[in-house]
Amino acid sequence: MLPLTSRPRALTTVDALLTEGLAHPDRVAELRQVTSEFRLRISPLMREAMGNLATGPLARQFVPTPAELDVRPEERTDPIGDLTHKVAPGLTHRYPDRVILAVTQSCDVYCRFCFRRETVGGDGALSDADLDAACAYIAAHPAIWEVVLTGGDPLSLSARRIGAIMDRLSRIPHLGIIRFHTRVPVVFPERITPALIRALKVRPAVYMVIHTNHAQELTGVSCAALARLAQAGIPLLSQTVLLKGINDDPDTLEDLFRTLLRNRVKPYYLHHSDLARGTGHFRTSISAGQAIMKVLRGRLSGTALPTYVLDIPGGFGKVPIGPAYLTPDAGGWRVTDPQGHSHLYRDPV
Repeated sequence: MLPLTSRPRALTTVDALLTEGLAHPDRVAELRQVTSEFRLRISPLMREAMGNLATGPLARQFVPTPAELDVRPEERTDPIGDLTHKVAPGLTHRYPDRVILAVTQSCDVYCRFCFRRETVGGDGALSDADLDAACAYIAAHPAIWEVVLTGGDPLSLSARRIGAIMDRLSRIPHLGIIRFHTRVPVVFPERITPALIRALKVRPAVYMVIHTNHAQELTGVSCAALARLAQAGIPLLSQTVLLKGINDDPDTLEDLFRTLLRNRVKPYYLHHSDLARGTGHFRTSISAGQAIMKVLRGRLSGTALPTYVLDIPGGFGKVPIGPAYLTPDAGGWRVTDPQGHSHLYRDPV
């Protein structure tokens, strides 16, 4: 594996997309307008994984299109309410027992559907003073049991910086879990170094939630990075966004979830796409997502099935929105099995 400094550069400009054949010359003015509002970055590995598929499932996730200029009335700059529940710089406290700590605004790829697309790539890493303020808040609230490190992507920071953050958090006695939400093992697996893994060995249990949306993202080097984390004893979960034209069919998601399980990653959440500005072309209907989950329930074991969730716009939290299998019936319940057959079930008296 090449060291970080030896890999090709990330694609960060419309001109780079033109050179790579990923942008049409007739659309350059529109693409410049898109990237003036929503940043562009494609890691070298993801560019390599795209191959010549300029309209394939990876290109659709990372290459800007003029469709992003279509901002719909219901779309929001802060669709999940990060700012509504902000209690300190970089710190969001939405649920009683956990907080979200955005330790950086940088990522190794900028997804075109990102719900934080208004802020990623902005101010960089959280300053020491702001980290102090966040840790002070967490220490002052004993009900906080879990810290979710996010951003940006927390693993885009150096192993040294991550180690310093972990050291600070591990001194807070009531913390039981530190959870990373990251794309790095998939899109820039070189960052999963022995130094990083050493930094993750702290007293609170460390969990890692891997963001991936299509099996084509899980390259050989990405799977090797996941193996390094699993062999270090770090539990791995995944989160996936349901994306129109990318993974909104049972076969594609079945392939992804089986591939994740083979790499010791438990599918955790399937997110309904958030109402971020300029992302309407990615959204399916909830009923379409429910129909997909109903098919997958009949094909996959529970270990391979994530929970289909909606993050209620405005910061009101996530709720499961999977298909319903029970309806009230006289004296009990009518239950539908995975094959579509109906059964009567009576609650015990």
